[in-house]
Amino acid sequence: MPILRRVQIVVLFLVIILVPSQLVRSQAQTFTETKPSPQQVEWQDLEMGAIIHFGPNTFLDREWGDGTADPKVFNPTQFDPEQWMRALQSAGIKYVVFVAKHHDGFCLWPTAQTDYSVKSSPWENGHGDVVHRVEQAARKYGLKFGVYLSPWDRHESRYSNSAEYDKYYTAELDELAQGYGDLQEFWLDGAGSAGHVYNFSRIIEELRMFQPNTLVFADVALFDYGDIRWVGNEDGFIPYENWNVIDRHGYLRWRPVEADTPLRKNHWFWHPNDESSLKSLPDLLFTYEQTVGRGGQLMLGIAPDRRGLLPEADVQRLKEFGAAVRQRYNNNLVAHHVKATLEEELALDGNPDTFWSAPSGSHHAVLEVNFATTVTFDRALTMEWLNAGQHVQEYAVEIYRHGRWIQVFQGNAIGHKRIDHFAPASASRVRLNILSSSAEAYIREFQLFNSKE
Repeated sequence: MPILRRVQIVVLFLVIILVPSQLVRSQAQTFTETKPSPQQVEWQDLEMGAIIHFGPNTFLDREWGDGTADPKVFNPTQFDPEQWMRALQSAGIKYVVFVAKHHDGFCLWPTAQTDYSVKSSPWENGHGDVVHRVEQAARKYGLKFGVYLSPWDRHESRYSNSAEYDKYYTAELDELAQGYGDLQEFWLDGAGSAGHVYNFSRIIEELRMFQPNTLVFADVALFDYGDIRWVGNEDGFIPYENWNVIDRHGYLRWRPVEADTPLRKNHWFWHPNDESSLKSLPDLLFTYEQTVGRGGQLMLGIAPDRRGLLPEADVQRLKEFGAAVRQRYNNNLVAHHVKATLEEELALDGNPDTFWSAPSGSHHAVLEVNFATTVTFDRALTMEWLNAGQHVQEYAVEIYRHGRWIQVFQGNAIGHKRIDHFAPASASRVRLNILSSSAEAYIREFQLFNSKE
């Protein structure tokens, strides 16, 4: 093809691709106008995921590998990812992200890019594929699957050459993006760098060629590349009013929060003689209410042991956790309310697929629920329909007593799900008072619970 012709084609491509992008960026954006993608809406409904750490660190009693571990150390004797998935399913977890390569550079699939992988381990005589087995187990038990591929690589010699390493990394990414089905989530971890400058644009473009619907987890600093943002700590705690829309460099984007925390205190990988680090059931319930209950996503870290199994104590704790969440939020008092209007019923019917709409254009509205007798409750669960954006800016839970409405709780952001705790309140009339909203409020669910029952 003549050079001039190629130049004309490139210029035409830039006009087609870049001009609309610039036009979109130049348009005025508001908080209310910023909406989630369908993929983000679906992901937020999953509510709980698990990130799984397993590799040479497991066998060497380490959290951070340095890339010098002999591949022969990786040799689980009872590898059974289906056992992991059954345990996660019992906890109510809906998706998993598997660490296919951690910072040590050891690849848990038989990549063609390096021999520093399961190909060089004695496990299954070097013919095994951990990523494939985990992916198949997840799908068998109805869990969605994603991967973590560490950009930082402490083993690969090409890491010191940014251009060469980028080729290496994207080739690994291609293998994962093409060989393991639809990926729900891709973790883009910014840990480490040792002076390496990552080509994040290239990484995301490579991923999108094969996985256009995958949601990318990234730190807020990687604003242009992520669909999900890190909470800012590893405690599983959202310490702020949780707004899904964030502003960076003058642009607004829908970036819901994922809050990651390990099942064992301060440990992402399994360690021997570590029984005391397992988080208690009250700890996990508190974590749930400070993540999912604050409109975020809980990403719980689990760690198989050297056998390739989750320790029995972990399995039992996950089962207890799932049962406790279901028990605490199973007895919705609103299920026994006096029938309301057809429109109001859409927020009181226990079905999050329906929603009540406040009057069009309103910035204040009230949703009331009535009971035939007095009920006592100390928790309220509210869900906002987010497809049209996050609208509620301030709200209150109120009871009617002695001829007037009394506020028992006041908050700001609702978002995907808000669980509010307060002193026990008794009444036969309760209402959700939308004190301020940027546009009409849409409420999927308003539920009440008594934690003492």
